[in-house]
Amino acid sequence: MARPGHKERHYGGRLGWLRAAVLGANDGLVSTASLMLGVAASSASRTAVLTAGLAGLVAGAASMAAGEFVSVSSQKDAEREDLATEAAELATDPDAELEELAGIYVQRGLSPRLAREVAVELSRTDPLAAHARDELGQSPQSAARPAQAAGASALSFAVGAALPLVALLASSGTARAVLLVVITEVGLALLGVTGAALGGARRARAAVRVVLGGSAAMAVTAAVGALVGTTIG
Repeated sequence: MARPGHKERHYGGRLGWLRAAVLGANDGLVSTASLMLGVAASSASRTAVLTAGLAGLVAGAASMAAGEFVSVSSQKDAEREDLATEAAELATDPDAELEELAGIYVQRGLSPRLAREVAVELSRTDPLAAHARDELGQSPQSAARPAQAAGASALSFAVGAALPLVALLASSGTARAVLLVVITEVGLALLGVTGAALGGARRARAAVRVVLGGSAAMAVTAAVGALVGTTIG
């Protein structure tokens, strides 16, 4: 039991939705900005750039949601299979499972006698929960949640992808390209800082990493767009 007034902050419970949200926002911002910049570099009209941005937003959000749902659903299925296997083993050979659980606690530093006492005590109430946590590494906080991951990915992608569209407010093509790059770089930096703050990591390093990756993606796409525009146009 924790002392009154003693508070601790842990980030493990955020890992599922945090990973999906950060990945979705980063992908939405970088892919949509790169797509729009590539189209703009080919000397396309504002309408064409807008169409590309909106299409990228909708298609990307749907793709992220579907991909996350399928991926996390597979993880959830694997977790269920492991639990079913463990439940069957507990039903057929509970003594062997008890020894296995005690062996886990011995490996973690308990004496054999104390490890067995702990295993017996935990097995009296919910042996499957004890094995799920200490043998399989499963817990309610880390459980796979397909719908949550899909929703976080789609929403965060859409939010990230919407930022570059603001650049279309500029009148000239050059101004739009510059504004697009500035908005994207600022958005990437904020995304890196936010993700680091939520995950308890170093903010500056995360921001630099995200900005450099996004800048490289935009540069490559712009170069391809300019090349295609020159060759075909």
